[in-house]
Amino acid sequence: MNHRLFRHAAALAALLVLVAISGCSGEPMPTSLSDELQPTALAAETQLPPAAVSKKPSPPRSALAAARPAPSGGDWPQFRGPQGLGLGQTTGLPTTWSDEENLVWKTELPGAGTSSPVIYGDRIYLTAYTGYGVSPDDPGDMDDLRRMLLCINRKDGQVLWQKEVQSTLPEGEYGRRMHLHGYASSTPAVDEEGVYCFFGKSGLVAFDHDGNQRWQTRVGDNTHEWGSAASPVLYKDLVIVNAFVECGSLVAVNKNTGQEAWRTGGLKESWNTPLLVQLPGGKHELAVANMGRIMGVDPATGEELWTCKSMDWYIVGSMVAHEGTIYCLAGKGVEATLAVRAGGRGDVTETHVVWRAKKGSNVSSPVYFDGHLYFAHESQGIAYCLDAATGDVEYEQRLNRIGEIYASPLVADGKLYYVSRHQGAVVLAAQPEFEQLAHNRLESDRSVFNASPAASRGQLFLRSDRYLYCIGKE
Repeated sequence: MNHRLFRHAAALAALLVLVAISGCSGEPMPTSLSDELQPTALAAETQLPPAAVSKKPSPPRSALAAARPAPSGGDWPQFRGPQGLGLGQTTGLPTTWSDEENLVWKTELPGAGTSSPVIYGDRIYLTAYTGYGVSPDDPGDMDDLRRMLLCINRKDGQVLWQKEVQSTLPEGEYGRRMHLHGYASSTPAVDEEGVYCFFGKSGLVAFDHDGNQRWQTRVGDNTHEWGSAASPVLYKDLVIVNAFVECGSLVAVNKNTGQEAWRTGGLKESWNTPLLVQLPGGKHELAVANMGRIMGVDPATGEELWTCKSMDWYIVGSMVAHEGTIYCLAGKGVEATLAVRAGGRGDVTETHVVWRAKKGSNVSSPVYFDGHLYFAHESQGIAYCLDAATGDVEYEQRLNRIGEIYASPLVADGKLYYVSRHQGAVVLAAQPEFEQLAHNRLESDRSVFNASPAASRGQLFLRSDRYLYCIGKE
């Protein structure tokens, strides 16, 4: 028996033992996740991609895999970093880069994806897909769709492990809209216990830091021509996801078992990642934007606390908050920005709205920094700066030769980073007076950059459909 068959046989034997134990005890297995759930498959180890391009020699892979990650002050644990705000607490970030300048390493990825990298200690996690829907000209057979989670050493870009996730088919058919982002759009969340991924109707999936799948929970069966996009967020012992596409609900599951904790319906045309908002006194609310309204819920129970009338359009960009005020964008003909105070009860439209402005964006999110709100229009290439207290426009400036911007902006080290899909990244001064510092391109990579950047310990991490880049100083 070869080594691969031996591993499969061992895994099957282990699964049968678990089933037997479960049957004897009368307790559900950790992977019995909901009444609708199909059986969970063990994560499969897949072939690793080619080695990363690195400027320094790599330690043995066995030594890297054995090292458990430790948290650090530079962690980037979820979509848009700490608290989901797009703010990096690091200095020494590069202003300029290219294929020859300030490139620490680049790693070829085994598949495409629009999910962003997350960072925990010296490990980077991100998702990818392959086998179906990679090329608009030849999408292939849906039965060949493969999704995966990668663990990468942040020091040199070497892939430590790569695990495949069982897909529930049929998925949304690859077409003129799905091809814009594909089948790995949601950014993982990570903590000391592991990594939590979301793959639409295939569900939430949890891994430990060694790549062992802990559970997989489906949250709904629906698909959409635009696909799924929202990323999971962590609150205490819960993993919470906006599952509008799959079931029209916010869904929370226990992060240790995968068992559903609560479900709150009423979502409509909502692709944004929920935002945890800290109120004075330390309490939290969870805010999510829908077509026509923003809603605030109790993250512990899912109880709806308040609603506010918002823009009558689908909401893709995720919200940000500062000192209890939430900022929400919309676009595509209804360009608008709304500021509303959290902490109310019932319909707070008349009592808690701070201001509304007729500037917005349809895809990317805003970032709050030092009293101002920054964002860019996804198709017009216009950068905006608004006074966060009043909504007044401080500047409205077209970025030359930037094209479409789907990635959400990042502010760190006094700089504002916008990453375009095809025309590189623009660096601005993070200030209410427009000042462009650089326009950087990685000329050797002609694929699409949809993922939002991450910042950690003086380095930037950019992800395209082909590569993951570490930019900065070694």
